[in-house]
Amino acid sequence: MNEADETVARAMSIAGESFIAASGPGGQNVNKVATAVQLRLDVFALRLQPQVFARLKTAAGSRMTAGGEIVLTARRFRTQEANRADARERLEALLRGAFDAPAKRAKTRLNRIGKEARIKAKKTRGAVKANRGKVEW
Repeated sequence: MNEADETVARAMSIAGESFIAASGPGGQNVNKVATAVQLRLDVFALRLQPQVFARLKTAAGSRMTAGGEIVLTARRFRTQEANRADARERLEALLRGAFDAPAKRAKTRLNRIGKEARIKAKKTRGAVKANRGKVEW
């Protein structure tokens, strides 16, 4: 079990859920049944490494509060169980994405011929621009 799996398991155990009335269409069912799920997770309780925390904060965007809580609301489905599973899947994807470090960018190396071609193209373009202007008759 790697670090991401352990963190996801710990996050799922400490995440708090509350059921709220969903908005939007749905007839009478939406008015009487609290099917939407609001999942809250205190990120500071996870004790993440600084670079992982920074990536998570960027990925969460406006879903992270100033107090370090991620709030996910799932209301796509008609049942609490489906919305609960959806919220947990989204939280897991968010956490796993934070553990994936971006690939390092390798510097490109230009050979001598490429440099000379670039300088020649710049000189040609400069000559074109220098020849612009009023024409003397």
